Amino acid sequence: MIEFYKMSGSGNDFIIIDNRDLSLNVGNLPAFARKVCARKISVGADGLFLIEPSETVNFKWQFFNSDGSIGEMCGNGSRCVARYAYLKGIAPKKMSFETLAGIISAEVNDDVVKVRLTDPSPLRIAQTIMLNDQECILDCIDTGVPHAVAFVDSVETCAVVGTGRQIRNHEHFAPRGANADFAEVLNHHKMKVRTYERGVEDETLACGTGVVASVLAAAGRGLVETPVDVTVHSGETLRIYFTRQDDDFCKIYLEGKVKIIYQGLLFEEAYK
Repeated sequence: MIEFYKMSGSGNDFIIIDNRDLSLNVGNLPAFARKVCARKISVGADGLFLIEPSETVNFKWQFFNSDGSIGEMCGNGSRCVARYAYLKGIAPKKMSFETLAGIISAEVNDDVVKVRLTDPSPLRIAQTIMLNDQECILDCIDTGVPHAVAFVDSVETCAVVGTGRQIRNHEHFAPRGANADFAEVLNHHKMKVRTYERGVEDETLACGTGVVASVLAAAGRGLVETPVDVTVHSGETLRIYFTRQDDDFCKIYLEGKVKIIYQGLLFEEAYK
């Protein structure tokens, strides 16, 4: 049996396993991730994190999306992992850990976790692609993973799954694909965002890197100023801080609540 935690960052839910002794013996890890992340027939989650030793910082992770693909980065996942590491005595309240996107720093204050993300790629505003013979205007930026942001009048009425799937698989973003974010600006410090995530291949209740991408795209258009509170599809709020230097962004922080859902033991039947 394998001990695990189930945690949620604003509706993004994850399975977290302490593998610092590298003893996890489950065969093919992508297949293992697919099986344990399957809802209704196993634990069910948007992704799986394995915590492993690092020679330079507090720890590193292996991150798998629910379809078994390797994830470079996950904003809400990083907040969940940080709280888990603090609760388990793996790291202090202020910590750093390795991801494929780079070193992430985090600070845990009870159930609120603030992470500093790696600096994003340059923002590309008003990229045009064709969807069903109609122009679709997107702002593109990599905030640890690639995102394409569409500004809409209302996130409640837009076709997040249908349109998001087309954007995610569009040849313009090949071969990696892109997460598709739909952003509604309410005022200079408030937004709403919904995201279709690659790897999950569906809308998720929240996407940390997608929220950050949407805020930076809005800032690039002069629509918002730091900090920005973003309401995600779960109804929870994430706060984004950023610094702008000419056309570039840096010192980007993602802050919000993290919930411990449960601690459990994973039986072999759950992944065989």
